[in-house]
Amino acid sequence: MTNTSEPDRTTATRATAATTTTLPMLAGKRLLITGVVNTDSIAHATASAAIRAGAEIVLSSLGRDLDLTRETATTLGPDVDVIEADLTEPDDVASLATGLARRWEHLDGVLHAVAFAPREALSESFLDATIDPVSRAFHTSVHTYASLARMLRDLAPAAGGSLVGLDFDASKAWPVYNWMGVCKSALESANRYAARDLGKRAIRSNLIAAGPLHTRAAGAIGSFERLLDAWEHQSPMRWDPHDAEPVADTAVFLLSDLSRMITGEILHVDGGFHAMAAHLD
Repeated sequence: MTNTSEPDRTTATRATAATTTTLPMLAGKRLLITGVVNTDSIAHATASAAIRAGAEIVLSSLGRDLDLTRETATTLGPDVDVIEADLTEPDDVASLATGLARRWEHLDGVLHAVAFAPREALSESFLDATIDPVSRAFHTSVHTYASLARMLRDLAPAAGGSLVGLDFDASKAWPVYNWMGVCKSALESANRYAARDLGKRAIRSNLIAAGPLHTRAAGAIGSFERLLDAWEHQSPMRWDPHDAEPVADTAVFLLSDLSRMITGEILHVDGGFHAMAAHLD
């Protein structure tokens, strides 16, 4: 016979869980987002997703893009500030770190969305490219990752933090990517070394290898349509080159404490393209 005077513990537990407020994934997190120039970028999509997930953010911008970045920041909310910084300049990186330290008592995470290659290194002959454009591509696209890793090391709280970079699968030689592909290979290696050196501070380092998206950066890639055609025919899941939100949502996960034991990793957000040897249909 059921004792009706004693409450059902399972029901009571479920009721308590249903009334418990779940905090947003990035509640209380303070993040630096680089690479926002316009709304058609993974960086902008990530900034927007991070705000929705409860984070406070600051954007950094090159001087030549400063007005555009400030205009774009207004689409994210009235309280999103922009700090001018060329991440290839040590003095600018130091000033950026000082500005963030003055604003916040700590920095929880950084999105590295910085990449550039002069045309000679990107869309002209791979073998004929000279050292100057290749060096510039490496400095902008790879060494800045280490600069941001060092900044996060110095500003992260004792609980740790998260550095997330944007990648494009560097395990293959792409028909239109040339020295930027080599830089992405170097970025993937830099990610592993950053994970090694930051781990003792409980700071994670991870990359997201995204499929091709219509962004400002993509506009500089000659024959970009060839990449889109490859995804159209080989990705097992339908890939939308106009939708950066799946990549942004993955960045939010990696910036959150839910990824607290993931580091040195490359997460592919590409509809499964990277896992297919060939399209057989």
